[in-house]
Amino acid sequence: MPDSTRARHRTGTGLGLLLALVLGAVLLTALPEDDGGDGACSPRTVRAWSADERLTSEFARYGDDASRTDDWTGGDGTHSVRLPDGRVLWLFSDTYLGQVYGPPNPVGESYAWRDTAAPMVRNSAVVMREGRLESTLPAPLFPDPAPGQWRWPVAARVEPRSPGSSEEVLRVVLWVRTAGQAPWIYGVPTATEVATVSLPDLRVESVDKVFDQQLVSDPSRRVLFGTTLVEEDGFTYVFGGDDRRAASRPASHAYVARVPEGGLADPGAWEYWDGEEWAAGVRPRAVLGDGRRTGVGSAFSVVRDGRTYVLFTMAAGGAGLTTVTSYWACSPTGPWHGPAKDFSPSLPEGQVAAYNPQTHPELSEDGRLVLSYDVNWLETNGAAANLSRNVSLYRPRFVTVRLASGG
Repeated sequence: MPDSTRARHRTGTGLGLLLALVLGAVLLTALPEDDGGDGACSPRTVRAWSADERLTSEFARYGDDASRTDDWTGGDGTHSVRLPDGRVLWLFSDTYLGQVYGPPNPVGESYAWRDTAAPMVRNSAVVMREGRLESTLPAPLFPDPAPGQWRWPVAARVEPRSPGSSEEVLRVVLWVRTAGQAPWIYGVPTATEVATVSLPDLRVESVDKVFDQQLVSDPSRRVLFGTTLVEEDGFTYVFGGDDRRAASRPASHAYVARVPEGGLADPGAWEYWDGEEWAAGVRPRAVLGDGRRTGVGSAFSVVRDGRTYVLFTMAAGGAGLTTVTSYWACSPTGPWHGPAKDFSPSLPEGQVAAYNPQTHPELSEDGRLVLSYDVNWLETNGAAANLSRNVSLYRPRFVTVRLASGG
């Protein structure tokens, strides 16, 4: 395999979501829509943000720990879920394992580094207890479904094994992608699956396909669900996006499905917003994105603040390499307002970019919302070598955000 091809494979979700999917929009200054008369839904904007050094440093500490050679040393696609026993499970897409060595690196720079032959797997899961990362589950946690295909875990939640059941399981939404040619060098979107994971031992019991896109001939029109989940009134709202950027289109679109609590692994329980109503077995209709000024990438996140839904993603155009922006709405189906404001978290030196802003409500408190973003080498050529030369690059960073009402 040529070095350039190997580099593209080894940086998977990172620049795939950045260059193929990322686009965005920010918290807004529009007038609020009808909120059903309870007066609780109103515009949201970012009042302030600051770096969360504690969380960022914890991933650096764990990744640099040289006591094991089969644990996480870097990854992207950062998602988290709190388990019933209080632990937090962190889910990652493309992940480096292997040994990390202290500085200087082989070219004399003061960076911790790994050998370029270190193993890379398509997904991983790391367990945190009381704020401290303690172990990596055997990786990859979710095996490849077929030759030339792989699974990237996205959002997850604990729910009843079936509607009304007293037994809880962990459900993890997975994206299936298939190896492809340019412009699909990061994989052709193929299907959305849901894994059922037992508690508390975190054993993968089954994987069910819930939304197959293989019959959609145009890959840019294929939708993958699960970039973010929001729970409300007995339903899980599952957001997703298409890959319009990979097809040289100026904006991607956001979609939403809903599933009754306990039904995530049941394909028949999924309903999709078709522009007028929720229905099973229909082609979903976009709830956000006009193909020009507004839109999202598949790597976006939605959180509720009171009765208001807030969506975070990367900004449109060139700012999408550095800048987080957002929208708000009073319903998962919209209308979504924005963009109107953004912020640019810090980045390490080098040809790097930020992507995949994800909220972590289970770690948020006192009015502060924890948000992570991933970092990757900007150019595919030489990416693997640069990520190994400085292991701190390919790891999540964290900020805390304070929201305020109004524009």
